[in-house]
Amino acid sequence: MPEIHRILCPVDFSSTSREAMRFAADLAQRFGASITLLHVYPVPGYVLPEGFLTAGPDVLAEVEERTHASLAEWEAEARKLGVADIEVATAMGNAASEIVRHAAEDKADMVVMGTHGRTGLAKLVLGSVADKVVRMAGCPVLTVPSRHHRHEPKPAA
Repeated sequence: MPEIHRILCPVDFSSTSREAMRFAADLAQRFGASITLLHVYPVPGYVLPEGFLTAGPDVLAEVEERTHASLAEWEAEARKLGVADIEVATAMGNAASEIVRHAAEDKADMVVMGTHGRTGLAKLVLGSVADKVVRMAGCPVLTVPSRHHRHEPKPAA
C-alpha cells in the first residue's frame, strides 16, 4: 500500500462533507498525514439574456470572507478530531476541475470527499462532482456517501 502523507478533503459545508472530513481526520491520524480542507465556489454572477455578468468586487470579497470564516470553523473541528497538520484553501471555478488541479499541485496522495447520492435524471443532467474527480484525479479518491444514501447490509437468508 502506498504511503499517505497528504490528504485533500474538499468540503462544501454539508453534513456529507463533514462525514468525509471525519474519515480524512481518522486516516490522517493513522498515517501521520496532513490534511488540506478545500472549498471551491463558483464564480459569483448573474445570467442575463445578453450573457453572463460577473459579480463586483464587493460581492467577491463577501463570498471570500464567509468562506474563510466557515473554513476556520471546520479547521477547528478537525483539530479537535486530532489532526495536527492542517491547511485550508479556497478556489473559484468548476468544483471537479479545481479539486483535481489542487490535488495535483499539492501532490496529494489521496482525496477524501463526500457524495450526495444523486440518482436517475438528476445525476444524468447535473453529473456528480465526486464521479468526475474519481475519473480525473491522478491519485486515489475515497468517496463517503451521506448517511441518507448508505445501503445497510441485508441479513443472510
